Amino acid sequence: MSDQPGSGPRGRPIIVPGREATARPLPRRFYSTVEVAAGAKAVGHAILLDGRTARTPGKRELRLASEPLAQAVAAEWAAQQDFIDPAGMPLTRLVNTAIDGVAARMADVAADIAKYAGNDLLCYRADFPAGLAARQSQLWDPVLAWLAETCGATLAVGTGLMPIAQSAEAGRCISSAIAPLDPMRLTALHVMTTLMGSAVLALAVLAGRLTPEAAWEAAHIDEDWQIAEWGEDAEAMARRRHRWQEMQAAASLARLTGL
Repeated sequence: MSDQPGSGPRGRPIIVPGREATARPLPRRFYSTVEVAAGAKAVGHAILLDGRTARTPGKRELRLASEPLAQAVAAEWAAQQDFIDPAGMPLTRLVNTAIDGVAARMADVAADIAKYAGNDLLCYRADFPAGLAARQSQLWDPVLAWLAETCGATLAVGTGLMPIAQSAEAGRCISSAIAPLDPMRLTALHVMTTLMGSAVLALAVLAGRLTPEAAWEAAHIDEDWQIAEWGEDAEAMARRRHRWQEMQAAASLARLTGL
């Protein structure tokens, strides 16, 4: 349940919470009871295992400001059987990442998200076939319009693969949207951004402008077009299902943190 470097869209380094844990033998469940100890928001709600506060892989206490999030994380611990399987604890993995990793390097994580926005998926359009270009405009243009309305800057859009230069105002727009986020929501935003290749779609989910399902559909227009033309690849679809599970966990982390 720790971090491992991976590769995100366009080759950027990302953090994939807990992936390397699946390569090691699973630890046995060492506790009987799981509870949430209510506490002040500043102190956090502790996850208790047999009455003792659980700890992250970095040995920090597992305390969460949001009680709904704490209850959801506790439910993952309670659902473990004879062995503790990180694959069945997506929220716990993300929370550990936020506490042990992101909290100490907020500026770096925010800057990485801003870099994605500078090369955002929604800015690169197809000019052929016409049906694909129309589908991109249908799903992407309203999200870009929402971003412009929200922070007063418009991202440039073009066709082809050549890099598109974005204005300084657009960069400030994205940075201003990221700046207020706490470690939990910043972690959620980073994971969604790297999974979809779009900071704009991730911000729309975070703000409630798009559902996770709608954002995921918008992020896979090109892939779905190819599937409709040439059929599915079983291995690729299995990877996509796994990424969707990670997307759902990140969206849940953002939603529960705000409750």
